[in-house]
Amino acid sequence: MSGIRKILNPGNLFRDLRRKDHKKVFGALDIFKYIGPGLLVTVGFTDPGNWAANIAAGSGFGYTLLWVVSLSTLMLILLQHNVAHLGIATGNCLAEAVAFHIRPIPGKLILSLAVMASVATSLAEIMGGAIALQMLFEVPVKIGAVLVTIFVIIMLFTNSYRKIEKWIIAFVSIIGLSFLYEIFLVDVNWPAATISWIKPSIPEGSMLLLMSVLGAVVMPHNLFLHSEIIQSRQWNLQEENIIRKQLKFEFADTLLSMLIGWAINSAMIILAAATFFVQKIEVTELQQAKSLLEPLLGSNAAVVFAIALLFSGIASTITSAMAGGSIVSGFVREPYNINDNHTRMGVLISLFGALLIIFFIRNPFKGLILSQVFLSIQLPFTVFSQVYLTSSKKVMGKYANSSFMRSILIIIALIVTFLNLKLLFDIVFK
Repeated sequence: MSGIRKILNPGNLFRDLRRKDHKKVFGALDIFKYIGPGLLVTVGFTDPGNWAANIAAGSGFGYTLLWVVSLSTLMLILLQHNVAHLGIATGNCLAEAVAFHIRPIPGKLILSLAVMASVATSLAEIMGGAIALQMLFEVPVKIGAVLVTIFVIIMLFTNSYRKIEKWIIAFVSIIGLSFLYEIFLVDVNWPAATISWIKPSIPEGSMLLLMSVLGAVVMPHNLFLHSEIIQSRQWNLQEENIIRKQLKFEFADTLLSMLIGWAINSAMIILAAATFFVQKIEVTELQQAKSLLEPLLGSNAAVVFAIALLFSGIASTITSAMAGGSIVSGFVREPYNINDNHTRMGVLISLFGALLIIFFIRNPFKGLILSQVFLSIQLPFTVFSQVYLTSSKKVMGKYANSSFMRSILIIIALIVTFLNLKLLFDIVFK
């Protein structure tokens, strides 16, 4: 009772409020230290490639491919947490871990394919931003691509990780609010959408789009990027209790961010299904989507669509280029550092490699779709490498994957590989 009276005493209360020597406690609000890495990854799977794949899926097959978004998001949560686990436990990103622990020839092959994946990703991102500039200001696509590339270079070469994270959070918020606004303008068949989220269905002729949606959500460059951002924080690598708390809070960040991405991707398919599919209009380019939205939903919706696409293109180009920098730095066993020439070379390879290809693409929308297919084909190389590294006690010590988690991750890798083989079979023999 005396303790309670002491606490309730007004004099003691005000004296305590004036104190500045309170002991720091690792409490609930500390989770905000860990918010950021997951949202940067979220940008990667709400990028223009996703827009193209999702709108094509929704306009061509209605709600039926929503389950692919659910499945790929579930796989993504496990994969992204696993690769962040690597960064926290070892202090190395995925690219560095490949260079350190996988033999030189296969290691360089894996990293080379990852660089190509970064270029393919940047292609989709830059193209999306350029298409948005064309929608808004009638800027030619190729000139728009140059403008987006220049802006991203300025952002990356003049800002730190933490500043970029704040920009990315703002971009994700704009994209999310844009689709929330547009979803409320359409008549959605929610029972059909709900069933499609959980019921697998592969309509005839949908395999290419299915793979595009998968490649647009589970992206190789994001696995490299997430581990890079985590290790760049240089969190405590010695105290076990701190590491475990970091893993817990990182998982919360990853889970929340991936669910936001799931909602945005689902909204894209639902919007396309509720507008274009019901009108029996198959969308073959993003410009077409904007022009078709205007008579259906009004000019405001069309402009909001274009603005969200622009922010998506810029934000995702930034993250893709960062991944390219991380991967190239990994070749020489170095972390990402924009002031280092290896990182700068990786950033520029990703951006200018993509820009060069854009100048030879005749159909931008088809280019976006095919870039996502390439990512899904490259994905097994990255995933199997990651599972090998995170399951190795030599690499991870006591934080190596359990037998159960290793099995789950191998199943995910096998699913991705199976879908890739089926896609190649369909392309070659049909």
